[in-house]
Amino acid sequence: MTVKSLAMRSLLLAAFTCANNTACFALWPEAEGFWVVGNHATNKCEIVTSNPVIDFDGRVIWFGDGPYRSLDDANFARSNIGACPKEDPSVNGSAPVVGAGG
Repeated sequence: MTVKSLAMRSLLLAAFTCANNTACFALWPEAEGFWVVGNHATNKCEIVTSNPVIDFDGRVIWFGDGPYRSLDDANFARSNIGACPKEDPSVNGSAPVVGAGG
């Protein structure tokens, strides 16, 4: 095995490893999770199941926080975000989960 061949194999291995890791990190947030978003249209903090699109000027969605692995984690996070109302927005104690347009 020549030095040139060994260098080429090392370079290819590094490239495949990097490409594989990048693809995994890029897909994970879209694959699962819950986000807490501040919605100006409803004046509430909502929990959504897709990565929110934050408006440039903050007219509709002014912040997004997450992803959280479970609905309980997202509810806990929402209760600790200062911009969210302290009273629970739903009647039965857990806010509805809605999809985000993103």
